[in-house]
Amino acid sequence: MRRTAALEGLSRDHHLALVVAQKLERATVDTAPMARQAFLSYWSSEGRHHLRTEDEVLLPASARHIDPRDESVVRVLLQHVELRRRAADLEADTDPPLHQIRALGELLRGHVRYEERVLFPMIEQAVPAPDLTTLAIALADG
Repeated sequence: MRRTAALEGLSRDHHLALVVAQKLERATVDTAPMARQAFLSYWSSEGRHHLRTEDEVLLPASARHIDPRDESVVRVLLQHVELRRRAADLEADTDPPLHQIRALGELLRGHVRYEERVLFPMIEQAVPAPDLTTLAIALADG
């Protein structure tokens, strides 16, 4: 699906997140350390900043047109908290159980898909074009 210019960068970030999520979900006993490292590299270089940008720029700007208590917004924010918690757990544990690694991959994949299929279309529909242009500038600076 074609995204408005304001959300293109976040959608590109999502592609990288999906690659990492797939590594986590498909991890085996032998590949788990590599999947863990792939996630931690992604998290430190992109993931942490991506969530912060959504929390501090995208969602507040969207709240002018979408009720911040909308279940979709709340769901995304709760998932951000859970992703941060699991990332911290993975940073702290050099040998996490395989089920935790796979669960993180499942959460990350589901989160990205939800934003792409539900949240972003909702924002594109609710936010007027001039505000989307302003949002694109803010996201580029963010």
